[in-house]
Amino acid sequence: MGKQVLRSGTSVAANYRAVCRSRSKAEFIARLGVVVEEIDETVFWLELFADSGILKISRVTELRREAEELLAIFVSSQLTVKGLSPNSAFRKSDNSKMNYHTIL
Repeated sequence: MGKQVLRSGTSVAANYRAVCRSRSKAEFIARLGVVVEEIDETVFWLELFADSGILKISRVTELRREAEELLAIFVSSQLTVKGLSPNSAFRKSDNSKMNYHTIL
């Protein structure tokens, strides 16, 4: 699992670099979508580490918070470039976490 979080976490940076080099709006949106998928996968692995007891929750909390903040930033960018309002698109799920999957 450690290798998985390393792969997805470093993939975010590499794919974001590709986003910055996009040649068209469609390419920008597609590449940004990959970034969103990779950061979401990273959040998943961090949640799994904490929930399984592999790492103490206190060790994962800050990383997870930062990953979720980056996810929110990238999703907002994605919505903005698609011409949607990030503020009106986000919905709270039952557990008070942002539900990104329902808007993508």
